[in-house]
Amino acid sequence: MAELTAFHFRPGTSLLHTLDVRFKILSFVLISISSFKAYPSALSVLTLVIFYAILISCLPFKSILKELRYFFVLLVFIFIVRAMFTSASPVVDFKESAVAWQGIYDGALICWRLLIVVLFGLIFVSTTRPSDIRTAVEWFLMPFPFIPGKRVATMMSLIMRFVPLILDQARETIDAQRSRGVENRKNPVYRLIKLIIPLMIRTFKKADKLAVAMEARCYSEKRTNKALLSAKSDWITLFGVICLSILLSIIDT
Repeated sequence: MAELTAFHFRPGTSLLHTLDVRFKILSFVLISISSFKAYPSALSVLTLVIFYAILISCLPFKSILKELRYFFVLLVFIFIVRAMFTSASPVVDFKESAVAWQGIYDGALICWRLLIVVLFGLIFVSTTRPSDIRTAVEWFLMPFPFIPGKRVATMMSLIMRFVPLILDQARETIDAQRSRGVENRKNPVYRLIKLIIPLMIRTFKKADKLAVAMEARCYSEKRTNKALLSAKSDWITLFGVICLSILLSIIDT
């Protein structure tokens, strides 16, 4: 059996697993908005909250770091670009660019914010069933008659299911290439092409098989959804997140 990645739903009995998905979505939106406006003091508080959420959810921390390794490369690239192309008093001069303390600070701040949002999104995906997300999205879109809520919710549910599948396909393709010695090639463009093309072919084939299977089973977007019931713990959690957002805004002032 293939090992689950960090982006798969992992069943559990923790507080985050049992919360109403509507309240989790609202909490995630509030925390994301707060993090994009946060500074080091507030970001430190959010980082502690993330570690606590990972701890109570029993999520594999090593697996999370492994799955985000390419995202860390992107963060390093963003940091370097921000540090080298910020107009301020330079600390280190290069031939055509310079590194300034303001650029280093801005780059670290942007990367920290992005990392917090991604980690919260990963925790949300790992503790929420895709079917529950579909039901919640449809519930949120009910007041808007001009938006096909069922169709949008179905599409989002399929996306949530396909993201882990694509990651699994990428891992299998990398393992297959490693067994054939492709990683020994020094040309990174060659290795990238040999990864992307088979991955796209396998992904499109999976999508085509899924579409055929849905048609064969007369799948319809008009389905009976799971009843959404809120409990006292949901309201307490949402109130706590609201208080946390207010606290973060106060810390930064």
